[in-house]
Amino acid sequence: MTARILLVEDDEAIALIVKTMLEDSGYAVAHTASVAGRDALLKDETFAVMVTDIRLTDGDGLSDIDRVRGMQPDLPIIVVSAQNSLDTAIRASEHGVFEYFPKPFDIDELGKAVEQAARSRGTSPSVSESSDGNLPLIGRSAPMQQVYRMITRVLRNDLSVLITGESGTGKELVAEAIHQFGNRKSGPFIAVNCAAIPHDLIESELFGHERGAFTGAVAQAIGKFEQANGGTLFLDEIGDMPADAQTRLLRALQSSRIRRVGGRHDVAVDARVIAATNRDLGSLIETGQFREDLFYRLNVIPIHLPALRERREDIGTLARHFLSLAEKEGLPRRQIAPAAVELLEEMEWRGNVRELRNLMFRLAVTAREDVVDQGTIRELRVASAPSRASDADNGFDTLIAQWLRDAKPSGGNIHRDLLREFEKPLIERILVQTEGNQVQAARLLGINRNTLRKKLSELAIDVGRLASGR
Repeated sequence: MTARILLVEDDEAIALIVKTMLEDSGYAVAHTASVAGRDALLKDETFAVMVTDIRLTDGDGLSDIDRVRGMQPDLPIIVVSAQNSLDTAIRASEHGVFEYFPKPFDIDELGKAVEQAARSRGTSPSVSESSDGNLPLIGRSAPMQQVYRMITRVLRNDLSVLITGESGTGKELVAEAIHQFGNRKSGPFIAVNCAAIPHDLIESELFGHERGAFTGAVAQAIGKFEQANGGTLFLDEIGDMPADAQTRLLRALQSSRIRRVGGRHDVAVDARVIAATNRDLGSLIETGQFREDLFYRLNVIPIHLPALRERREDIGTLARHFLSLAEKEGLPRRQIAPAAVELLEEMEWRGNVRELRNLMFRLAVTAREDVVDQGTIRELRVASAPSRASDADNGFDTLIAQWLRDAKPSGGNIHRDLLREFEKPLIERILVQTEGNQVQAARLLGINRNTLRKKLSELAIDVGRLASGR
């Protein structure tokens, strides 16, 4: 039987993070933000552990702990509080709490304390390694906790959100989470990939058209804005939207009204707009490809999704989650060995979470054993790698071997020295190619201008010399 945890916390961001962590660990979680809600839950249900804040919406969560003990005498209580004073710690100790955590606290340490408290009552979570609770997002790393915190801040309002991150990081999942848990969850969620629609049709797709508006418009069509009425319109790959459509989108955001292509009258719309891109909109603005006023209209609340290589501690959880999904879709049940997870954590993951998901589904089909090991993953990587990648690997292997032989770097600095050795000629070559244009060079390199400027200084690169071709 799954152990139930009572979480009493009025800070939505912290509650979401703690709830997600506990559910990922296999617990069932009941959450309330008030003393009254706590007492009602304690009256109706039995819990293994209670995690409570002190300052709640309707009172002090610690002052009446005796009432809690009267309802469930053996309930272990863990206190988390932003009142990080000695007095608070003493009060918690005097009430015999199992553990006390001042905010901000280490989420993993809290998880361990809950596990110990549950074990002290003879209960523990049922086995569920890849449980994702109610969220369409997986991960407990610090970067993902920041994402969760930002999501909770936009659930009770209709502010525009701009989600950024590399391809495959899960930007649409963030948009879905905002819709699913927000005020507009009863309305439709309409997703549009701006890069997948031909430029001459995107305005009709977004705003609709009247009969006879253009060749082939044999009937009136309702656009995505109207379809999303009362709900959320998700504009993916917004950086690929053509200029004319950007102008009309800006007008729609400013006035909450649209005009169908070929129409004479405006139509009122009520849709929250969430946009996403994997491109550097700052660079697109500087080159005139994206409207600066539209950027500011969309970028009211920015949410950046980390690349998978920036949250490697989540890879094991994600891998097990995807294997579980594969099983639910009728594929053979697979587990993954700890050593195989370590190998996954060392990989580059240019395709991010999407690449990991595809690999796990492929393993579910092709693995010969029920437990996926390192050898299976290596075999699959070799079999699926394009030939040009193998050729490139051989070339780099030769260069690295030669550099190690000639440079004889000192132990402990090899990684740093190798990066510097290869990074400088790469940046110099790109700057020659762009004739010293740093904006274009940063875009080609896939880094922002501030990062490029920092590297120019660190690596002592003379941009003027490169621009003149000397």
